[in-house]
Order: sequence, then structure tokens, then C-alpha cells
Amino acid sequence: MAIDPSTLRVDLEEQDSWRRRLTVTIPAGSVQTERNKIVQKLGGKLKLPGFRKGKIPAHVVEQKFGPAVDQELLDQVIGDAYRQALRVESLEPISEGQVEDVQYRKREDLTFSISFDVQPVIDLQRLGGFTVQRPKLEVTEEDVDGVMERLRDQHGVWRPEEGGEAQDGNLVTVEMQPLKDGEPFGESRPYEITLGSGEAIPDVEAAIRTLEVGETGDFTVTFPEDFQDEERRGERQQLRITLLARKVKELPELNDELARSLGDFQDLEELRNRVREDLEREAANQAEMAVRGQLVDNLLQANPFQVPRSMVDRYVSSFLGDTSKLDPEMLARTQESLRPEAEKVVKRVLLIGRVAELQGLRATEDEVDERVQLIAEKNNTEPAKVYAQLQKSGNLDALEREITEQKVYEFLKSQSRVDEA
Repeated sequence: MAIDPSTLRVDLEEQDSWRRRLTVTIPAGSVQTERNKIVQKLGGKLKLPGFRKGKIPAHVVEQKFGPAVDQELLDQVIGDAYRQALRVESLEPISEGQVEDVQYRKREDLTFSISFDVQPVIDLQRLGGFTVQRPKLEVTEEDVDGVMERLRDQHGVWRPEEGGEAQDGNLVTVEMQPLKDGEPFGESRPYEITLGSGEAIPDVEAAIRTLEVGETGDFTVTFPEDFQDEERRGERQQLRITLLARKVKELPELNDELARSLGDFQDLEELRNRVREDLEREAANQAEMAVRGQLVDNLLQANPFQVPRSMVDRYVSSFLGDTSKLDPEMLARTQESLRPEAEKVVKRVLLIGRVAELQGLRATEDEVDERVQLIAEKNNTEPAKVYAQLQKSGNLDALEREITEQKVYEFLKSQSRVDEA
């Protein structure tokens, strides 16, 4: 089926944020022709008592299956007319069309409206002349000491303690029994908690600290105002808590032996140097990200534009992942809270893409090959294997975007002044 586009009446309305609305009118004659085809096709397939297969009159089909014919007709002609109208107006939607205001009566014109988003066209009037600051992020010996202590903690061994009160840093095993009017209510469950880590609400941790191994106590706890489940915020609950066991983490000595156990390090000094290099590299990356963020903020302020809501919605959906098990009201609140940041991310992506397009800064095949070669050398493997892995995992496009972004930011920095803080 194909409706003649020259017979359509198409009105285009430009709405905010790259939203478009088409109102399409299909002549009654074209609608009736398509309806007749559907009735004829359906009559050729049906088997009804008293009629030979394929010989069912049109009026019988209409009488018995009129609503089904109407629905199939609307699906077909609206879909076809929509595609034809897009060609007439040279539009390429980036979102699903939302059909509205369908007006249809037999032997009359059919009219409908459909709304959708189109790819935004960004007009960049200013790309440079800004002054931004690169923060000076120094790595101190205290920073290195902090990482070394975390390495010790990661390789500590939990040692059981026979008695004594639970303290922060202990790994405790407790049994919690809900109470109602002082009597057990519901199911008793065991938990393993590292005290002081925030794994349990503050009142529960405070209650556990009053107990010794083997001791039981009844407590009334209050859920904090920042508790994840909003419905339980401020709720009071009676609990019977038994401290079943506690363990203390025994940390290894910070020496050459520990350094050698963590990798290809000859001694503790070499490990410290590697930690310092990693921290300095991370600080340099953070400083670079700060510069990039300032450049983007300045560009967006100098070249304001709106983004389609559908693009922001898609980003939020991809960020949240599977939401099928979330409460609808909580999901709606979460989505709305994420929208401002999601809109900024989408604007940044569109901005970088537009600069790359205007300045011819898209990653080339040679640049991608060069980056693949570097990855292969770093991992002591063949470039062909790296390329195949990137393709299989879907990360080849991400690599191209990374190279493009790097080129764009280098260009933007060349157009502005970067002061060292």
C-alpha cells in the first residue's frame, strides 16, 4: 500500500526543544480505497457457515468484523501517511512519533496529528576567547601514606575474638529479632556487619557497641531521615539483638615482603614510588577534566541551545538500567531528579559532536589504528586481536569517540587561555 503524497494535506508546527507536530489529512477517496482492499483481503481468508471460502461478500465482512477493519485501516494509512509526510517535509525523527487527535468517519477525510523530536541543529557563534584555570593538585606524602594504609587494610586477615565488647572496625555477626510490645514478631535473621562503616543504621550500630559476645539486648531504634526507603524514614522499631561473634582485622607489616606480594616490586620504596606516580597521573587527569569542564560551561553559556526531551529520557533510562522492579512513584521521582544532570551530559555530547563536525576533527582510521597499536603494545598482544576484541565488545565506537573528544578539547584549549592556578 502506498498513498500518493501529492494528495495529502500536511501542516507542520515547530514546538519547543526541537519538537515537531505534523497534522496530516488523507482524502476520503484514498481512505476508502484502502478500506476496500482490507475488506477484500479479509474476505478471501475467512471461513463462515453458508459461504464458500474466499467468496464472503464485503457487507458480511463489514457487519461481523467492522471494528477490526477500522483498526487495521487506521494502523496502515496513518503509518504510510506519516512516512510520506516526513519525506514531503524532509524530516528525520529521532524519537517515536506520538499519534494524537485521530478523526475518522467512513467516507470522510481522515485527519491525525503526530509529534516527534528531530536532531537539533546547533549554531555555534563563539568557540574561544575564554580564560580558564587548571587547578594545581599536589600529591603529598600524606596522600601516599593513605594509599599504603588502604593496601594494608585490603590484605588484612580477620581474627576471631573470644569475648569483649564490639568496637568500630570489628566484623560482627549479630542476630536481629523484630519485637512487638516486647514479644518476638516476624522472622529472626543473622547479619554480618563491619561496625563504623555505615552498613547498618546508626541506632543499630550504637546498640551493638553496648553488647559483648554472647550477650542479648532489647532496643528501640529510629530510621534516619536519609534512609533509602523514604516510607521508613523516622520510623521507630523494637529489636532484640544478639552479638554472636566478633572479629578483629590483623593488618600485615608495611615492609618489603608486603610490597613483593602486591606485584613486581623489589622493595617498599619501589611500591611507594609507583603509588606516587599513579596519584600524580590521577591528579593530572583531574586537572585536565576541570579544564574541560570549564571550557564546556563557557561554550554552553556563550552558545545556549535546547535539547530534545527524548534524548534526555534515553540517557536517564540507560543510566538507571532495568527499572521493572522499582516502585512507579519512586522511579518517577528518581528520573526527574536525574534530568538536570542528564540534560547537561546530552548538551556536552551534542556540543562536542558539533565542534568536531565544524572543524573536521572526527577520529580517522589511521588514528584509530595507531591507538589500537598502543593498546596492543601495552598488553603484549597483536593489534588484530585488540581490534577484534573491541569490535566484539562494542567498544570500538567508544574508542573513536574518545579520540574525537581529545582532538576537540585540544582545539578548544588552543582557542582560549588556560592559566595555571
